[in-house]
Amino acid sequence: MENDKERVFDFLNRTIEGIAKMFGSSCETLIHDMSKPGHPVLAIYNGHVSGRQVGSTADIYGLNDGNDEVFFTNRDYVDHLVVTSAGRHVKSSTFNYIGEDYHYALGINFDYTAIVSASNLLMELSHAGSDLQSAIKDDKVTYINDLFDACLASIGKPIDRMKKADRYRLVSLLYQKKAFNYQKSVLFVAEKLKVSRYTIYKYINEIKENEQI
Repeated sequence: MENDKERVFDFLNRTIEGIAKMFGSSCETLIHDMSKPGHPVLAIYNGHVSGRQVGSTADIYGLNDGNDEVFFTNRDYVDHLVVTSAGRHVKSSTFNYIGEDYHYALGINFDYTAIVSASNLLMELSHAGSDLQSAIKDDKVTYINDLFDACLASIGKPIDRMKKADRYRLVSLLYQKKAFNYQKSVLFVAEKLKVSRYTIYKYINEIKENEQI
């Protein structure tokens, strides 16, 4: 009959093999012998994730300095980020299993670098500038403002010195330039000239009537 140590190792080995198959080639699973210096790897699947194999004493970072000796033997670490020296992004978990004459650590390291790259690409592809309608609206406002200034310059008088005939001439110039084809242009011109919208509409109607004569 197998002793407890062998049964536990067999169970852990079957477990990590199943997890590796379930989550695919990006998921490295392994068993460390924590009772020995350097915590050598006793079994490993998808070892290409970290570049390790059976017998390796390197950690997920590729180090052999043993600085984690105390920490890894005293607690489990679940779902922590590891950025390897090669820049790979790995989700890492370690579970300790301790018996009378053994101390195993089951490791799961999932390389999600491809997901990070895909996520960054999706973020870049889904990013857009300002809303098109807002941009068009802003351009219309700018256009009408520039058109108003150009027509005002043709009159040759500042607004506060303009008489009715000057305002009428200015509105006529704007009408000829089709400025009033744009939404809220009448309100814009009325506010600029400091008159009512009714006045601007009256000028426009008079201009249209004169066109028919």
